[in-house]
Amino acid sequence: MLNNEPLIRVGILPAKHINFTLEGNYALGGEPVNGHHSVEQKENKIVFKGQEYDTLLFEAADDKATFELEDVVIGVNFHWERKENQRFKGNLLFLIENGVMTAVDVLSVEDYLASVISSEMSATAHEEFLKAHAVISRSWLLAQIVKADRISDQGTEYTAFTETEDERIRWYDREDHVNYHVCADDHCQRYQGITRQTTDRVQRVIDATRGLVLVDKDGELCDARFSKCCGGVFEEFENCWEPKHYHYLEALRDDVDEHDFPDLRKEEAAREWILNRPAAYCNTEDKEILGQVLNNYDQETTDFYRWKVSYGAEELSELAKRRSGIDFGRIIAMEPVERGTSARLTKLRIVGTKRTMTIGKELEIRRTLSESHLYSSAFVVEAGEADLSGYPSSFTLHGAGWGHGVGLCQIGAAVMGAHGASFEHILAHYFPGSKLTNHYL
Repeated sequence: MLNNEPLIRVGILPAKHINFTLEGNYALGGEPVNGHHSVEQKENKIVFKGQEYDTLLFEAADDKATFELEDVVIGVNFHWERKENQRFKGNLLFLIENGVMTAVDVLSVEDYLASVISSEMSATAHEEFLKAHAVISRSWLLAQIVKADRISDQGTEYTAFTETEDERIRWYDREDHVNYHVCADDHCQRYQGITRQTTDRVQRVIDATRGLVLVDKDGELCDARFSKCCGGVFEEFENCWEPKHYHYLEALRDDVDEHDFPDLRKEEAAREWILNRPAAYCNTEDKEILGQVLNNYDQETTDFYRWKVSYGAEELSELAKRRSGIDFGRIIAMEPVERGTSARLTKLRIVGTKRTMTIGKELEIRRTLSESHLYSSAFVVEAGEADLSGYPSSFTLHGAGWGHGVGLCQIGAAVMGAHGASFEHILAHYFPGSKLTNHYL
């Protein structure tokens, strides 16, 4: 157990020019500074008031100091992407990350979590659900710090991309940032500072679970993932990210009888599962519960347990070329190659008149077949009638779930909480074989 609560770095805004306002007592190099300012990138330097810096740190003198960043992008590449001004606690750090200047918030783990809980969902959700989410968000965050340190100590480049002439496999995890611990958007955990005001309920939850994390059977921090809606069965970690199996992230049904589900890696079973609405905690249309889980912009859609999207053949072909950079020609078929435990496609063969290629993993598939992201890669393809060319005129994707489906299902967990489940019961359901322990005082 640690004696002190760690500080973390959260990447907020990558941009060539950033406007910001310091309110309260801040200092730069020991000299007081506040008010409205701007910084810009000049090659690999950060320019502030005519001076060039490698890194630029504005230190908060007390807990009352806050800073505001203008035009922060939220929902990056999702259907509700937008910009807004956001306010944060902690120190403001500017650095160069991947050749782009990035504004970074440096703050304590518990202050970070209070915002995550308010940003990821409605702060009015059931307290037992919020407690469960606080524990997994803390566990995931601290596990990512350990993982980053190990990668750094090994001195080897983290690889999440392989490509041959006929196959592209890519996943999205740690490769996007190395100079800060996590980003502020859904790629990591949604974090919007104190823009989403923390309620007394959220603060009680954070205080009640302070330092509490999940560990595995060997005492290692759990890489506790979560998504909006699993679609009925949990996905396994290795089907979405690096080929590593975690015993606490296993395939189970999101229902009372956790073992009652078919082998969704098989195509016939996957098709029947997706085209129907089997019982599951996350199979709910209860507006009160959904309103507790989903912020207003998430509620711009209510189709997440089962959904469909249709494309004309030319529309789909142009979209896939633009999103992937691969010129398939006209797409004439999409064939499942491999599915995970939740029926999510981990490999999809796209057949075109110019090129045929298999793509994966799940997020690469979702990115390629949507202007933003498909809700999930758990889908079956229905080809439309042939046109004069003899090829399908359209394609309809019938899908299940929202997100990668690994770990805690937010909607399912909210239903469990609303029905009286304790946070310990919720965690045991989504992370079997894990145990609770205090990581710091």
